[in-house]
Amino acid sequence: MGTAASKVSQVDGFAAALLDIAASEADAAAAIDEMYRALTGLNSNTELTDALADPRIPGERKEGIVNDLIGSRASKVTVAAVNFVVAAGQAKSVGDIAAKLADLAADAEGEVVAEVRAPFDLDDSQIERLGAALAKATGKRIQVKVVVDPTVIGGVVAKVGDTVLDGSVQHRFAELREQWG
Repeated sequence: MGTAASKVSQVDGFAAALLDIAASEADAAAAIDEMYRALTGLNSNTELTDALADPRIPGERKEGIVNDLIGSRASKVTVAAVNFVVAAGQAKSVGDIAAKLADLAADAEGEVVAEVRAPFDLDDSQIERLGAALAKATGKRIQVKVVVDPTVIGGVVAKVGDTVLDGSVQHRFAELREQWG
């Protein structure tokens, strides 16, 4: 098996394991969402993932880093799941594992994932309205996963499969600049 195929297999295996762990929780959907957010949060910081992947850093120190970062904001199950992924040497794959976890969970519900990047956390009613709008735009049943991204200035950027719907203020300004030359 080639290295690319091996990486995909590993990502699939870790995502399936995390899905099984989340399924054992009282609110599996919330557990999946929390794991997704924790993993994508780690993935957004290259220096952090480099440190967590560095074989010269002892495992106890890596566990301490994860605990310090998400321990007070996530459940013990999520913290343990993230530590499991890091301890297994998969820190560089946390983004891929998060995406696959979300895809597996959505697929089990007959839905597709819409990764929505927003400058702040969205409340349940905003997520529901956004999901309905994305479902109408794509013709698919949507499961919204929100990623807080402070680089998005106003509005949101949604990705459903290969389709990107950019409703950010930055994108609108770029369109205006292009129209006005």
